[in-house]
Amino acid sequence: MNSYEILLSEASENGLIVKEKPLKYNNGRIKGFRVAIRKDLSTSIEKACVLAEELGHHYTSYGNILDQSDTSNRKQELRARAWAYNKQIGLLGLIKAYEHGCRNRFEIAEYLEVTEEVLEECLVFYRNKYGMCQNVDNYVVYFIPNLVIMKRM
Repeated sequence: MNSYEILLSEASENGLIVKEKPLKYNNGRIKGFRVAIRKDLSTSIEKACVLAEELGHHYTSYGNILDQSDTSNRKQELRARAWAYNKQIGLLGLIKAYEHGCRNRFEIAEYLEVTEEVLEECLVFYRNKYGMCQNVDNYVVYFIPNLVIMKRM
């Protein structure tokens, strides 16, 4: 089962109805318990990334946040994206990719079944959240100057 199918199952378990539709301005939208995913996205990985963010909105947002000039709405958008980054990637996901032998961003994105764009956005988010590095179990994940994962001896 790929990540899109897993997220579709999670959405269904939470009473959400997900439909692929010909959206004009967004790749995804959520209103109440209905989620629309842009029908013409080319891969299930792209659809999974969009659905993860929409699930993030379901779990963390309230009201209409389309007006991104409003600070409160921007904060809700960031919370939803953070939820999606942690769901699809997470610090442990980065470590698993390293342990699997992934050595560049393309390989990491492919292993974690996310787009390279979402991986890059996630790394920027983690860099802003954690700064130079973050310790996780017996690993150090460096974000500055570049992504480096090291196992401590």
